[in-house]
Amino acid sequence: MQGKMLAVHFDSPGEAENLYIKEVARPEPSKGEVLIKVHASALNRADLLQRRGFYLPPPGASEILGLEAAGVLVSEGADWSVGDRVMALLSGGGNAEYATVPEDQLMAIPNQMTFIQAAAIPEAWLTAYQLLHFVAEVKKGETVLIHAGGSGVGTAAIQLCRLAGAVPVVTAGSADKLKKSMELGAAAGFNYKEEDFSSCTLTFTKGHGADIILDCVGASMWEQNVKCLSMDGRWVLYGTMGGVEVHGDILRQLLSKRGQLLTSLLRSRSPEYKSKLVKTFAESALPYFSSDSRSPLHPVIDSIYKMDEIVSAHKHMEGNKNLGKIIINLDSED
Repeated sequence: MQGKMLAVHFDSPGEAENLYIKEVARPEPSKGEVLIKVHASALNRADLLQRRGFYLPPPGASEILGLEAAGVLVSEGADWSVGDRVMALLSGGGNAEYATVPEDQLMAIPNQMTFIQAAAIPEAWLTAYQLLHFVAEVKKGETVLIHAGGSGVGTAAIQLCRLAGAVPVVTAGSADKLKKSMELGAAAGFNYKEEDFSSCTLTFTKGHGADIILDCVGASMWEQNVKCLSMDGRWVLYGTMGGVEVHGDILRQLLSKRGQLLTSLLRSRSPEYKSKLVKTFAESALPYFSSDSRSPLHPVIDSIYKMDEIVSAHKHMEGNKNLGKIIINLDSED
């Protein structure tokens, strides 16, 4: 008889108030998958979009919200044992007491790291890593303009840039987010609400421009992005928080700079791609995480909500109030 579990649920797309906790069937791992007892998950912009009916899970994925989880294995895998502390990249299902995941999308949680800290890593850090290394192919010494520097992906990208020997500069909408970005290693930060970040970027780079732009905003910033893109620069679009309709001569301007417009989503990538990404990240970046504040890499956590506070968590992100990751704590003992 299939077991039961509690999970975040909504009956119809809409506002955050549609979310509630429901008892549902516990998933059973298929071949090549393992079952995790989830202690912590996290919130991502994709969860807000899915709740509103705009970003459906890939075919075969769980319809439960949540693209990452940290917990303990309760089933064995080829290279994993019951009781192993793991964090996982998911296509869905993280906001629940149990989740299944292909075992090659697992990473061991470093000994000194808590479940809360680990839950802040998979989606944001793997997204930032793949944008920089798999998509933009960042090189030492290049300038990387990171929009939404105070977000989960933004705070991760700043640190990964430094690890790669690149120079991160950021945009953000508040002094607090800019200050935190600088503490994490940003070489410069610009408040897009108060100043022209493209002019500021050109001034900072002495006219060279940004070699790479990591853009989760889209239409509302396209003119400024093209203006400050370097010759032969790579503009990587991975979100459209600022709209999708572009009006103007973007192609002419991009062509004049021989610029590359690249796009990327992680959730819809193939299992093979995700496996390679997880493996590469685990080997080249994960060893640099430490509980020591002087560690090259560490997750930035904004706030922690219990699962029954999921409505408040969604509203907090929708208000653009978070600086770092919003964690969903499923551990009843905490």
